[in-house]
Amino acid sequence: MPANQEHDPTELPSARDRLHLQADCEQCFGLCCVALPYAASVDFANDKNAGQPCQHLMADFRCRVHHDLRQLGFRGCTVYDCFGAGQKVSQVTFKGKDWRKVPASAAQMFEVFPLMWQLHELLWYLHEALTLEAARPIHDALSRTLAETERLTHLDPDSLLQLDIAAHRANVNTLLLKTSELVRAAEMKRNQKGSSRRQKAYGRGADLMGAKLKGADLRGANLRGAYLIAADLREADLRRADLIGADFRDADIRGANLTDSLFLTQAQINAARGDASTKLPPVLTRPAHWSAQKERES
Repeated sequence: MPANQEHDPTELPSARDRLHLQADCEQCFGLCCVALPYAASVDFANDKNAGQPCQHLMADFRCRVHHDLRQLGFRGCTVYDCFGAGQKVSQVTFKGKDWRKVPASAAQMFEVFPLMWQLHELLWYLHEALTLEAARPIHDALSRTLAETERLTHLDPDSLLQLDIAAHRANVNTLLLKTSELVRAAEMKRNQKGSSRRQKAYGRGADLMGAKLKGADLRGANLRGAYLIAADLREADLRRADLIGADFRDADIRGANLTDSLFLTQAQINAARGDASTKLPPVLTRPAHWSAQKERES
């Protein structure tokens, strides 16, 4: 917003406010390829320790096998999303000085990155909560918490490492849970108006691995932390469902409607199986590997 333009307090934030929370690898020093560990599995072809550069990381911080990651056994790399933490740590926290040119900063930079990732994840959820009409009663609290979280992301490296991230996450989650309750209550009220049909209720962390939910009406469902691994969600209606922390690995969401789902992230979408008929929130991007998978299956 231009500096001379007044903010309309009745106007809800838009998806554009979250653009800085999307990864910009061109502005990052390959931090996810160095700072994070991984183990040989279905997602990674080999082991890598935290702080050890990936064997495919080039001198310019680009990936040597970016277009062939899935074929080479590095599916996990195509799923991961840092919420823009990589460029924040690279360009703001460490002021554009990369760990190769300033080796003394490497260990601290790699330690700060996962903390920044958590803060940026919380910013993603808080920004979304502020776009929701049903959450207006707690918008002031959400705004204050968002401002405080943003302030924390601008701390110097030493101060960031002293943060009690767990405590801050707990405080934010209290507001996100209240947001979810407000939004889903409004959705359930709309769904039940003029209808006696009752939806099945799910609790936090529901085990729905491999569940047959094709065409299911999951509007306003509580699927926080649900295990949806390999679940059949084709043509399911997930509008206003709370999906924070839900595990979508290999979930089939072809034709599913997720346009107004709550707290959905790019990483969750990347982990699922979808196609051109999957309806996504406008702030998320349709993964390129969805098209590639369709070609392999045809």
